[in-house]
Amino acid sequence: MQQLLLIIVLVLLGACGKKEGGAAATPSTTPSADADSDVKELLVYSGRKEVYAQPLFDLFEKKTGIKIVVKAGKTSGLANVLLTEKDNSPADVFFAQDSSNLGALSAAGVIEALPAEITNLVDSRFRSAKGDWVGTSGRARVLVYNKDMVKVEDLPKTMQDLADPKWKGKLGWAPKNGSFQSHITAMLQVDGLEKTTAWLKAMKANGIADFPKNTPIVKAVAEGKVAAGLVNHYYLYKVRKDMEEANKAENHFFADGDIGMFVNISGVAVVKASKKKEAAKKFVAFILSKEAQEIFKTENFEYPLAAGVVAYEKLKPLSKINPVKCDLGDLDKIEATQKALEAAGCL
Repeated sequence: MQQLLLIIVLVLLGACGKKEGGAAATPSTTPSADADSDVKELLVYSGRKEVYAQPLFDLFEKKTGIKIVVKAGKTSGLANVLLTEKDNSPADVFFAQDSSNLGALSAAGVIEALPAEITNLVDSRFRSAKGDWVGTSGRARVLVYNKDMVKVEDLPKTMQDLADPKWKGKLGWAPKNGSFQSHITAMLQVDGLEKTTAWLKAMKANGIADFPKNTPIVKAVAEGKVAAGLVNHYYLYKVRKDMEEANKAENHFFADGDIGMFVNISGVAVVKASKKKEAAKKFVAFILSKEAQEIFKTENFEYPLAAGVVAYEKLKPLSKINPVKCDLGDLDKIEATQKALEAAGCL
């Protein structure tokens, strides 16, 4: 009888073990369910222009089924909203036109650390040292020049060279433009207020022409109204699509390490208050995918920043550029920049 009871107990224990872990002896090959697998939409605070951002959003929705809801505005304004909302923000992702406010958000602790497998896709020069934001595309500041008016051997090696009297009445810039002001912010960070102010005053004394933004500068150079101008690199290629005369213009890169050789970025971060962090991180990973990076390259001629995606063929490769060393996450001091520009008579 006791032997029979022992057999029954052993049978029951075996059945229980099979019920709880019958397949446990064999590792499951089915991936665990994503915590955000039921996410239907993500709210992105986007400082990027719709014409460049929307194709990315549409492609992400097509590939994942997750709709991107956009709160659009200037990057600085959206960053201020996040700083005000803090833990109560409804945003999932912050997509910045430039790097100037990403550092402020990082310092305030309102953006989330990203996995190393995402951040490592981008060169350390173009991502946060803390790993909480990453660059998505880059743009170099260049001197666009008219090849009929400027000889290659006369091109400046440094930004300081532009203050030489030989450039008097030949140059153009856009002092009210955000990209220019970011560049001057970097100049203040690297060269200091005294040296930067002296350069600005020298440029004004040289009779540099003011333009509202980059595109009119490139057109003026192409038409021979000015010999050269300070712009973002990609405007030349955009103007060339519609203006045959722009073939007379060419981009000139300043010397490696000089303040003129400045590369700014657009970047992305996951908002710490998001309830959909895993889906938000998928969006960041998508933005750095080859398919998305090709959009930056072909639609706006920006530098792709993710490893393995080469730049537009007419561009100097990013791997051969050694930009000035500055903290891209610390370029949000625009008020100080504007004061310097006003003091020098540039605004």
